[in-house]
Amino acid sequence: MAAPVEASPSDATPSGERRTNVRHRMLLRTAKLRCRSGEYPCVMHDVSETGAKLRLFHAHPPEAHKFLELANGDLYAVERRWIDGAFAGYSFSCEVEVEDFMHEKSPWQRRPMRLRITHPVSIDEAGQPADAELANLSQQGACVEAARRLPVRAPVHVAIPGSKPRLAHVCWRRNFRHGLVFQKALTLDHLAEIALQLQPYGAEPAEVESHVEQMRMLGA
Repeated sequence: MAAPVEASPSDATPSGERRTNVRHRMLLRTAKLRCRSGEYPCVMHDVSETGAKLRLFHAHPPEAHKFLELANGDLYAVERRWIDGAFAGYSFSCEVEVEDFMHEKSPWQRRPMRLRITHPVSIDEAGQPADAELANLSQQGACVEAARRLPVRAPVHVAIPGSKPRLAHVCWRRNFRHGLVFQKALTLDHLAEIALQLQPYGAEPAEVESHVEQMRMLGA
């Protein structure tokens, strides 16, 4: 999954600084940047004890200081040092164990990267619309808090702003919370576009529960 990359004269950062640490190239490893305005997916290009090179699919977040979260939940404080097109270089707040970073050790089976996004969405099940609140979103599916209970295994159409309505199936349900699996997965760049549209830079963090709770009270 990773291979050491030797430094070369072309490995200088856009600011002219030379990288002196051995970097390890990450192959198709996704992570997310946690900023004040929300969470955004990225691809880790390479990593060393002191920093990482990340690729984004949209404009870079304005703040320099943020957190990098791996799929296993490990969190690293990072500071952006340079930007070059879709790529950006980040330094860690302290040296990291590269071996642990690359293997993403976890007691649980590896899960798809989930973005914690709260936003109103609409769901249609058997021709009956239902208001819902998005709780998290991944390439493979979503978790929503719905205004009514939906049957497990039922096919539904879910409309998320920034994307056409998608066919999904209810995989599980706990009270009014539902896990949806998309029939066709989102591409990573499309997921990134949706994330930025629902969490524009400069916006205040969204408040949870308000819309769906109001609809549930009206229907009680």
